[in-house]
Amino acid sequence: MTTKSVPLTGEPSKMRLPGTFRALRHHNFRLWFAGQTISLIGTWMQTMAQQVLVYRLTGSAAALGMVNFIALIPLIPLSFISGSLADRVSKRKIILFSQIVMMLQALALAILTGSGVVQVWHVYILSFIMGAATAIDLPARQAFTVDMVDGKEDLTNAIGLNSAMFNLARALGPALAGIIVAATGEANAFYFNTLTFLAVIISLVLMKKLPQSSHPRDDREGQWEHIAAGFKFIKSNRAIAVLISLVAVSAFLSMPYNTLMPVFAGDILGKSAAPVIQFFCNPQTGVLTCQAPEALPLGILLTMVGVGAVVSALIIASMPDSSRRGAMLTLGNLAFPLMLLIFAISRSFLASAAVMFFTGVSFVLQNVLANTLLQIASPDELRGRVMSFYTMTFQGMMRLGGLQAGLVADWLTAPLSVGIGAGLSLVYGLFVAIRYPEIRKMR
Repeated sequence: MTTKSVPLTGEPSKMRLPGTFRALRHHNFRLWFAGQTISLIGTWMQTMAQQVLVYRLTGSAAALGMVNFIALIPLIPLSFISGSLADRVSKRKIILFSQIVMMLQALALAILTGSGVVQVWHVYILSFIMGAATAIDLPARQAFTVDMVDGKEDLTNAIGLNSAMFNLARALGPALAGIIVAATGEANAFYFNTLTFLAVIISLVLMKKLPQSSHPRDDREGQWEHIAAGFKFIKSNRAIAVLISLVAVSAFLSMPYNTLMPVFAGDILGKSAAPVIQFFCNPQTGVLTCQAPEALPLGILLTMVGVGAVVSALIIASMPDSSRRGAMLTLGNLAFPLMLLIFAISRSFLASAAVMFFTGVSFVLQNVLANTLLQIASPDELRGRVMSFYTMTFQGMMRLGGLQAGLVADWLTAPLSVGIGAGLSLVYGLFVAIRYPEIRKMR
């Protein structure tokens, strides 16, 4: 006797959506997609407004890098534990806890900034808290995707849509923040972010019938033995190890361009961007009454990255299961640093904005496909620990890279800092493409 399988989320089996959006047929993933999109718009608003705030308070590229570095301090020890935790405890509960902490962090920054008492050391302390919450949140969030779509059939599509969501917010958030910060100052962007956390918290509360993908640890296996089992698996799988190394090098050498964007927008491209600022902020004919006009070029540059990333993410979400994901990953891994090399030598604001579009496209090809291939290659019982190592590597190297980029920018210049890092990253990408052809052949 056979029984008809019923989706764990109670989805209607005949629900049809275009292939690009097929993961949205899952009730829980639809809730997540809506709530997280709203929340991420607020997060990107805070990211951009915080950069403006720190640069206004200090005028130092090194201070921008220090904010990233301080968030790294709790990341490494907590990432080891949180990956193991995600394999043993309800992922939804872990994400709920971390989202509430992040909401309180945003509220504290808003109050300090709005009251006019904020100092850069306040931002450093709150960045430490955000780093701790992120370390707990990300491994569970990465591994939670499979639970929301009931398995790996729609996993690539769900990860692609997650990236589209992330980068749609990356496009909208800085644009909104640029307008709000320019018109009213940084505090209102932080208040807005505080409110947006409610959307993702509500979406998590409303989810139903999630699978039990987390399992209690064997009493005979200690905490560190449980963590070590994840490292043993990564070490024994060369493809996974190479994928993580690509993420590490790119995060350390290429991704720090984002830390230096206020320097490019204000100092390197400021003269070229003057007509844009004049159009929006002219006291007589401008669209806005601007308190911080320097925020507008930065918002436009970051928005172009986000638009390109959304386009790329939707392309990935549309890929059939037979696609050569490894070849597309290699393309992104080479194109991303190449775009940054062009950006580093550009002195035209409009040309730089166009380059940022293609930077977003190539960044998503690289990182979303690396994420997808890692999750496909990881067994369910180890996915939390594998993704915690991926998260720790990406976040840790990106924040260390932000510090080194800031220091090099203060020592040399911001264009040289970005150009040197991108050049080295391109060399490593070429090495991997030649030395490990199996990466190009992954599907």
